Amino acid sequence: MSNVSVTKDAGRPEPAPSGLVVLDNVNKHFGALHVLQDIDLTIARGEVVVVIGPSGSGKSTLCRTINRLETVDSGHIAIDGKPLPAEGKELARLRADVGMVFQSFNLFAHKTVLDNVMLGQLKVRKTDKQQAEQKARALLDRVGVANQADKYPAQLSGGQQQRVAIARALAMDPKVMLFDEPTSALDPEMINEVLEVMQQLARDGMTMIVVTHEMGFARSAANRVVFMADGRIVEEATPDQFFSNPRSDRAKDFLSKILHH
Repeated sequence: MSNVSVTKDAGRPEPAPSGLVVLDNVNKHFGALHVLQDIDLTIARGEVVVVIGPSGSGKSTLCRTINRLETVDSGHIAIDGKPLPAEGKELARLRADVGMVFQSFNLFAHKTVLDNVMLGQLKVRKTDKQQAEQKARALLDRVGVANQADKYPAQLSGGQQQRVAIARALAMDPKVMLFDEPTSALDPEMINEVLEVMQQLARDGMTMIVVTHEMGFARSAANRVVFMADGRIVEEATPDQFFSNPRSDRAKDFLSKILHH
C-alpha cells in the first residue's frame, strides 16, 4: 500500500483533515417522499462510519448519493475537496475513487473472477495488463479467494462472491469504500467471512462508510455510528456511547427491538 502517501503529496496541500467525504445540507426526494432531509455528514480520512437505522430510513440512498448512483435535489457533496461531477469521464473517475460493494454482488457473470477484478484497472485506470493481473491476484489472496481466480461467479458461494466484489473495488485504489448492506443477501454462515475482510480493511486504515444491520461489526470496527430514521441523521456517537447510552428515543426504540429479541 505504499502508493497511498504519494497521491496525497502530489504538489497540492492536503485538504483539512476534517473531511474526505463531505455532505452539506443534502436533500433528496423520490416523488413525494423526502428520503434525505438536510443531511450534514463529514467523514475523515481513515475513519470507519457505520450507518444504521430502521428500514426505509434513507441509509442506502445516502450511500448511493456519495458515488452519484442517486442524484440529490439540493445541497453539496464533495470527495477529497472536489464536488461530485455530473457525468461522463469525470464521473467514471469518481466512481473509481469511491469503491462500492452492494447487497447483490454485481459481478459480471460471463467473466472469470480474475477478469472481474482486472476489468476496472484496464478500462478506467488504463493499467498494463500484466500489472493488473498481478494486482488482482494479490487482492484475491488478500480477501481469501486466490484459489477461485479462474472460476465464474456462479461457481462461488455468496460469501466468496462478495469477497471478490470487495477485491474488485479495492483494485481501483479507492479513496473511500462504500458498503451498502454487504451481508444482507448472505446465508448466516457466510456473513462472518465477509465481515472479517471488512474488519481487516478497517484496521488497514481504509476510509469506509458501511450501511449494515450487523451490530457486532458496528461495535467492533466503527469509529462512529450514524443513526438514521425517516431520512434524517438522528444521532452520531462512538459505538460505546451509542450502544450503551443512546440519546434519542428513536435510537432507544430501535436498539431495544434488535438487541433483545
